[in-house]
Amino acid sequence: MLQNKKSAVLMTEGDPKKLILSFAAPIFLSQLFQQLYNTADAWMVSRFLGDDAFAAVSSSGSLIFMVISFFVGASMGAGVVISRYFGARDMEKVSQAVHTNVMLSFLCGLAVTIFGVLMTPTLLRWINLNETVLPLSTKYFRYYFAGSLAMIMYNSLKGVMNAVGDSRRPLYYLIFSSLLNIFLDWLFVGLLGKGVEWAAIATTISQGASAILCLIQLSRKGTVYRLSLGKLRIHWSLLKEILRYGVPTAVQNSVISFANLLVQSNVNTFGEVGMASWGAYSKIEGFAFLPIGSFSMALSTFIGQNLGAGEHERARRGARFGLTSSVLLAELIGLIIFLFAEPFIRFFLSGQEAVAWGIEHCRTVALFFCLLAFSNCIAGVLRGAGKAFVSMIVMLLIWCLLRIVYITVAMQIRHDIVLLYWAYPLTWGISSLIYIIYYHRSDWLHGFDKKEAEAE
Repeated sequence: MLQNKKSAVLMTEGDPKKLILSFAAPIFLSQLFQQLYNTADAWMVSRFLGDDAFAAVSSSGSLIFMVISFFVGASMGAGVVISRYFGARDMEKVSQAVHTNVMLSFLCGLAVTIFGVLMTPTLLRWINLNETVLPLSTKYFRYYFAGSLAMIMYNSLKGVMNAVGDSRRPLYYLIFSSLLNIFLDWLFVGLLGKGVEWAAIATTISQGASAILCLIQLSRKGTVYRLSLGKLRIHWSLLKEILRYGVPTAVQNSVISFANLLVQSNVNTFGEVGMASWGAYSKIEGFAFLPIGSFSMALSTFIGQNLGAGEHERARRGARFGLTSSVLLAELIGLIIFLFAEPFIRFFLSGQEAVAWGIEHCRTVALFFCLLAFSNCIAGVLRGAGKAFVSMIVMLLIWCLLRIVYITVAMQIRHDIVLLYWAYPLTWGISSLIYIIYYHRSDWLHGFDKKEAEAE
């Protein structure tokens, strides 16, 4: 395995299994710490400010993700372009893609920050947020949106390092920022007795710290991806490539978030108990999703680099290993959540009715995590192969349109929150079936080759 002197890793040489695992492990740990700072907000708010405040903080996570996820998805397109050129050892194109991506992310981050701060009350009313928690939610999410620039920049800069095989340094930076966030949550909410908005301020400060650390690393001399502030500009040919691979992923993220927002809107009709129980389950699922997301990102980088280098069979072997590993691990995690649902839910909630609803949610959904893993990791494989458009179409039709139709019809038939729980396993299963057929019957391995031939 060739390794750049400044931590970039060429994934076209060496044992694919070891490369994928060694790359996915730091991503998993970094996502774990990122989840910890979201959970720290929720736990501190729940313990010191009560279940009503917890409902206010947790009830609109899908709203933030919908606004930000488009831009995070676009940066994933940059990761595909960077990993492809890095695999082909075209360092000039790597540099141009890096500078284009960072400039684009900065502009988008500013836009999201301004939009979110100004539009928070309107956005919260769109999802039928209960009037009793609206003032608290408005405070929390307005300050959270103020940190959008830091969040988008961190994801962009981390994506650059991941694309060239460096998943360790983003982990170190995130560990620092997560510990900082936990300390600030304790200081502001626990010790000083501040309100929910101070939990968001703590998160914003911490995200800013991680983005600054990434920026410092990318600016160091000797790295193949070195970032120079004087070179920041949009390279239009690279922007077209980034958008070609990034927009489908961005649209996919946004439509899934939109569907989840409509689900949350229906959850909010079940009052504070439904909102709190759903929020607690979402925190637990967030931890369960960590290894899935790690394998998905590792597969995108591995596939992108190897197809960029023309290593088609090696890419196929890596995809097979990553898919199998993620599905088995996700099912194991699902079994653990199924068995220990009660203590997990009680970690966040104290009200008996909310706890009971949360336990039922866990035990309805957890054993289907294997389907969630398969769909997400296949999407990662296709993104690395330059086939993000296929994944976008599947997610748009199944995870968005079908999920919305199911929920609309189900809620008309019976106003029962259990029917909302089933929206996810059903759509995960259908998308997995479609992906299996596409994976085995399409020529996804040669997408880059065909695009280059058409360009010539």
